[in-house]
Amino acid sequence: MIYSRADNSGLSRWWWTIDRASLLGILCLIAIGLVLAIAASPAATGSSQTAGNFTYALRQFAFALIAVSVLIGASFLDPKQMRQVAASIFAFALIGAIYILFTGESINGASRWVRIWGFTLQPSEFLKPAFAVLAAAFLADKLKHNFPGEAVTLAVLTPAVIVLLLQPDVGQTALLIMLGGIMLFFSGLRYYWLVMLAGGGAALATLAYFIHPHVRHRIADFVDPSSQGYQVGLAADAFSAGGIMGVGPGAGTIKYRLPDAHTDFIFAVAGEEFGFVLCIVIAALFGLVTIRLLLRSARASDPFAQLAGAGLAIVIGLQAFINMGVSLSILPAKGMTLPFVSYGGSSQLAVALTLGLALGITRQRPQLPGALQR
Repeated sequence: MIYSRADNSGLSRWWWTIDRASLLGILCLIAIGLVLAIAASPAATGSSQTAGNFTYALRQFAFALIAVSVLIGASFLDPKQMRQVAASIFAFALIGAIYILFTGESINGASRWVRIWGFTLQPSEFLKPAFAVLAAAFLADKLKHNFPGEAVTLAVLTPAVIVLLLQPDVGQTALLIMLGGIMLFFSGLRYYWLVMLAGGGAALATLAYFIHPHVRHRIADFVDPSSQGYQVGLAADAFSAGGIMGVGPGAGTIKYRLPDAHTDFIFAVAGEEFGFVLCIVIAALFGLVTIRLLLRSARASDPFAQLAGAGLAIVIGLQAFINMGVSLSILPAKGMTLPFVSYGGSSQLAVALTLGLALGITRQRPQLPGALQR
């Protein structure tokens, strides 16, 4: 795709103002996700004794096509449109998450999904990018217009946290609270308030530990290596079997015994079949995308662009770190997908929206002296 800088069309302006290195990194992650979907689909649909099929891989291809469309479309939005889209998505996601508590489909004891046209949708996945943009808008208005941004941000965060805990989804709750705390820190909130927020998060974590048995079980498995959980233990075996270069595409066997091999533990499938090399490539791509978006956000002249770009980049960086950390046994199991790599329509679309908004908000749009983006 080559456009002249003299070309004033909308597509040409988009091409010359977007971070093309981050866009390339994102497309590489999508491509890797498709390759790993082909590798994991037979394990998810069959076993070591029975032949599986490529149903999940075919669905992942369809999800990827839609995700790329969402990614590109979101990157064309201007800051004002982003605020409006984020407000609408947050409202629908919160209403959908509440609705699921009463009527949604329960999987493994958690009510997070609603079935639509044969597919399951997880509305809570869309809370993260929407909250990042809304929080950035509130906190930027505080910096420019003395708006009570911190109070409004916490008021918006609270119902989302409550709904996620009721589902229960402790991992997503922790990620959303961390995102809120980081954005408040970036906006200049005093340290003692941050300490109080950290204390509140610790209290919620303690409450979740005593209320939800699966949380206690995961923490116990993490603290005591001798009682390593079944999934985490198999993931460690997969990395060990793969070594540096992996056992080869389609030659993995541990993946057939690994529950959620196509979703939460897709990183272990990458380690078994493609080895340490592909794992490093995946981690490097996430690092590239996250760091570049953070740097471009820091160079923005508008506080909203700075905060929104940083928040959206942090969502992806944290989620990737948590998923890979769980697979490598350096974090307790949380049931969180690896962005663009794990199978899942809700995850693909939410991540595409997140990174599309991040690419859009960090576009280097020319401005008149003294003019700020709205």
